[in-house]
Amino acid sequence: MFDKILIANRGEIAVRIIRACREMGIKTVAVYSEADADSLHTLLADEAICIGPAPSGQSYLNMERILAATVAMKAEAIHPGFGFLSENTRFAELCEKCSIAFIGPSASIINRMGNKSEARKTMMEAGVPVVPGGKEPVYKAEEALELAKKIGFPVMIKASSGGGGKGMRISYGEEDFEANFQNAQMESVKGFSDDTMYLEKYIEKPRHIEFQIMADKHGNVIHLGERDCSIQRRHQKVLEESPSVAISEELRKKMGETAVRAAKAVGYENAGTIEFLLDKDKNFYFMEMNTRIQVEHPVTEMVSGLDLIKEQIRVAAGEPLSVSQDQICLKGHAIECRINAENPAKNFMPCPGVITNVHIPGGNGVRVDTHVYNDYRVPANYDSMLMKLIVHGKDRQEAIAKMRSALGELVIEGIDTNLDFQFEILCHPAYEDGETDTHFIPTYFSHYGK
Repeated sequence: MFDKILIANRGEIAVRIIRACREMGIKTVAVYSEADADSLHTLLADEAICIGPAPSGQSYLNMERILAATVAMKAEAIHPGFGFLSENTRFAELCEKCSIAFIGPSASIINRMGNKSEARKTMMEAGVPVVPGGKEPVYKAEEALELAKKIGFPVMIKASSGGGGKGMRISYGEEDFEANFQNAQMESVKGFSDDTMYLEKYIEKPRHIEFQIMADKHGNVIHLGERDCSIQRRHQKVLEESPSVAISEELRKKMGETAVRAAKAVGYENAGTIEFLLDKDKNFYFMEMNTRIQVEHPVTEMVSGLDLIKEQIRVAAGEPLSVSQDQICLKGHAIECRINAENPAKNFMPCPGVITNVHIPGGNGVRVDTHVYNDYRVPANYDSMLMKLIVHGKDRQEAIAKMRSALGELVIEGIDTNLDFQFEILCHPAYEDGETDTHFIPTYFSHYGK
């Protein structure tokens, strides 16, 4: 087992990893930018080191500085968390060259599954159902239009290296196709330095269902059930829950087995997520694989009882999985709300600033993952997420009631947040009835952002 781990991230996920390491008796090193000098993760870690100015390109995305810090602090492993360098092939390769354990899959697997067009081909070869679309990547609007005609409108234009909703556009016909393609490609070049695009048939009003998988270096792969992440805004998840009301036990078994088969097809190791689209007829299609821990991993932890961060660390150290598939018993229902520093009434405009007062809710089955505290200054340089509020109940009805109570108790003063917006979602009749798909927010909350 590792003696010391460097966390190449910030915010609540850095705090989450530090706490898991503490419980395992592993020393931790926090890295921070000048803007994060007083962030909670720097205070909780055993050691902390500044890696550059506020812009992420000069700090949290600066591979050389992070690796130099790892060597200088004599850490044996790096946990990348999510975002930043967590799915960066070059960073994983550099870790390998420097004999530093990367707590995640190998660089070759990240490269294979991170390129979405390549991942599609891999899944098709493994017999995993994929959304109908092109088999090869496209680079020019003219050739892409010809392919779109063959697939049939509407189509989804996607960046091969995309993520977080970037580099994605829906085209409903030839008239808007070229503009959508060029805009998506420009976004991809700007965000990922890659102009590789691919096309899929657009599935109308699907559910976004993802399966958490875990794999070790000994060929063992398990799944830990699904998360329903259908409530999204501009392809960004807002609220997640497990299990999904749309999945029967029979379908869960089938999708779970498919997720495991997909992971085995690439020789996967560590934590990962197989993401599916589920249509109205209960047909499911592989969408992509995330080769890292997810923001919403706590809901899986709540229903499975398994600590995914600890499991990641054990696997990276060469240990076998601590549980087998037949030992996984999913209990109850969990919901996660992402609380962001943003103003929904102003098109969800980010709202950095000083938190003058914060009160964290508690009680049986209530969990809060956060890095904020009274007088904490929310920097303008990074993602606006302040905390994740997670609840667990014996069933969905109890979980909803518990989340409403927790949201009602949560206080964040000094800046604008999406707290009331989340409460509105939890109280909406369509949400209560489980009638949710990826168009839930545009359908029922279109008054926001105008």
